[in-house]
Parts: sequence; C-alpha cells; structure tokens
Amino acid sequence: MAESKQQTYKAVETNTVVTTGDKTYLIIKRFIDVFVSAVSIILLLPVFLLIALFIKIEDRKGTVIFSQVRVGKNGQTFNMYKFRSMVSNAEELLEDLLEHNEASGPIFKIKEDPRITKIGKILRKTSLDELPQLLNVLIGNMSLVGPRPALPREVKLYSNYEKERLKVTPGLTCYWQVQGRSNIGFEEQVKLDIKYINEKSIVLDLMLIIKTIRVLFGSKGAY
Repeated sequence: MAESKQQTYKAVETNTVVTTGDKTYLIIKRFIDVFVSAVSIILLLPVFLLIALFIKIEDRKGTVIFSQVRVGKNGQTFNMYKFRSMVSNAEELLEDLLEHNEASGPIFKIKEDPRITKIGKILRKTSLDELPQLLNVLIGNMSLVGPRPALPREVKLYSNYEKERLKVTPGLTCYWQVQGRSNIGFEEQVKLDIKYINEKSIVLDLMLIIKTIRVLFGSKGAY
C-alpha cells in the first residue's frame, strides 16, 4: 500500500536550482565545517561516551553507531553515521511497517515506530542521535548546513525536480529542520531545500546553525 502510494507521488514544481557557487563561499563554508565539527567532537566526547553506555545497557546485541548508506552530492553514496536509536534488527522489521507510513512522498515515517528503543526516543527527541554525523562533516561527505541526505530507495522514486536537491552537499541541518522537521510534508521539504540552494550564503548557514542548537533541547517535530 505504502509502496504504491510512493510510486504515484509526483512533484508539481518544474523550475531548477542555481548551483554555480562562489568559490570564496565554498572555501569559507568548508573551513567552518571542519572547525566546528572538530571542536564539537572534542567537547562532546563525554556525551558520546555516556550515550554509548546507555545504548549498550538497553540492547547489548546491536552496535552503538548505526551506519546507513545515504545519497550525497550528485548522487554519490556514502555511509552516514547516527547513534543507534532502534532495535538491532530494525531493517528486517521495516517491510511489515510500510503500510503504516504516515509521511508523504517517498520517505517513511511513523510517530509510534515500535522499533525505537527507550533511549532511542530520548535521543531522537533531543536530536542527539545525529551527533555522529559530525564525523561525516569532518570527512567532507556532509556539511553542517544543506539538504538532509536521502536513502537510495527514496531517491529511486524522485522526480527530476526532486533530484535538484542532490546538486549540493547534504547537511546536518536545513530550513525544514528548524521549521517543523517531521511535521513538514515531503513536497514542502523539497521546496525549502531548493530555496536554501538558491539563497545559500555564509550568513544564512550561520543563522541556520544557531537556530538548530535549539533542537538539541527538544523539538515537537522530532520522531
């Protein structure tokens, strides 16, 4: 049911994005990415260790860090890291839950996902599960700010318009991350991502980074 709904979804927009970027902007953006991610990893190391301990106490079978293939700039795939917030066999249980999908478009989301662990609910509510992506930012396959990286199975269902969001490096945060997160439908997410790509600047990046800090203290749209 969910699969057929995803396959029939079509974007209504036809305009494209502007990807010709200022080299100075890209250099400064990368410097900010490296500096902020490196400093954050060092300062948050005690938090990393504490989270890892709680994850292992609740479920010793699975790994602390969950690695998942995502699609990055120009369709290149990479391994994105997160603190594991689900049971160790979460991917195996996905097929049985597809018909309960509450998200629009090709993405899968349900508010009361039975695969999420107790510590996982806290991590997701506070966005602490995303912290390992600072490693992705440091490596360079992600940026602090940019469209959120999608799953390969989602990208396969993208229209040409939706693929425009793949023309830049994906990020930890973006417009819709600070404006409602999971409460915003997929079509609106795409519009906001393309809005960011067309308006991108260092000032905008810094503004979104500052706004995202609030998410660490809890977001009504996180699940």
